[in-house]
Amino acid sequence: PHRTELYEDPPSGCWPIVYSPDYNITFMGLEKLHPFDAGKWGKVINFLKEEKLIADDLIVQAREATDEDLLVVHTRRYLNKLKWSFVVATITEIPPVAFLPNFVVQRKVLKPLRTQTGGTIMAGKLAVDRGWAINVGGGFHHCSSDKGGGFCAYADITLAIKFLFERVPGVSRATIIDLDAHQGNGHERDFMDDPRVYIMDAYNRYIYPGDGFAKRAIKRKVELEWGTEDTEYLQKVHTHVEGALNEFKPDIVVYNAGTDILDGDPLGGLAISPQGIVKRDEVVFRAARSRRIPVLMVTSGGYQKRTARIIADSILNLHSLGLLDKERAACGVGSSSVDQMIRDSAKDFSNLS
Repeated sequence: PHRTELYEDPPSGCWPIVYSPDYNITFMGLEKLHPFDAGKWGKVINFLKEEKLIADDLIVQAREATDEDLLVVHTRRYLNKLKWSFVVATITEIPPVAFLPNFVVQRKVLKPLRTQTGGTIMAGKLAVDRGWAINVGGGFHHCSSDKGGGFCAYADITLAIKFLFERVPGVSRATIIDLDAHQGNGHERDFMDDPRVYIMDAYNRYIYPGDGFAKRAIKRKVELEWGTEDTEYLQKVHTHVEGALNEFKPDIVVYNAGTDILDGDPLGGLAISPQGIVKRDEVVFRAARSRRIPVLMVTSGGYQKRTARIIADSILNLHSLGLLDKERAACGVGSSSVDQMIRDSAKDFSNLS
């Protein structure tokens, strides 16, 4: 495999939280034509700085994925298609993009998405090294090797996993836990016949993309009804995350933590409260960390102004519970605290039900 800058070790004093100011999409107000808050990622970081969890020099700076990196998964034919502005307009669902010169589209739309994709790949290796990592962007789960859609132009989840399989000794099995409101048809198509990858996907069964073919790749399918609320949702997530990790023992968990399950999201159609989202992330982190499985979290969909605050609150909550530590995994969770985590987790769920 080629040498990639994405796998250079960051300073050990850094939190395994990956971000770059280049994540944010801003140009002439066109981004406002999409329900997406295109500055969400920067806002998450600002909230974490305000709470003194992180500082600029303590987070890992994401680097843009190069064509060579992207070709680990994508076809050359697909990458060439992105040189047509109308193709990018279709994928990002921002119609006026079709009328912009492609060099503008490359710089203002695709570069941020390529940088977030680089961030996910970097976070994959960090998670294995440190026990956990969070890419404040990424989670483009509707993109597969040869087709984008639903605001997803690069298959960052597939890329992060393929990079680990090809370049990190000892990583040969992965579990994707996809809890965005939408079905993650991109990684599902990419890993359709790959026994090394176990996919759990919980989504609103009635909304985009309704990809029946891709559903065949899901090992644990949790199809939700319109307006599903906290109690039922958290019960299902807890049961199925535990079930998934008991059924298949991976070397890495990739957690797609979309916040478009939030009540009032125009696209998600579910009714989960901000507290419910924080609790959900906790359930996934407890399940992975108590089993000593490295976990990589990406932020994925979430289309409301209050989303950034919720993501930041969730990261602060994980930190306050001791589920995010700054040291390397080797000096990470001792078995007694793992037992304590499992007891807490069981207690929380007896309270819920």
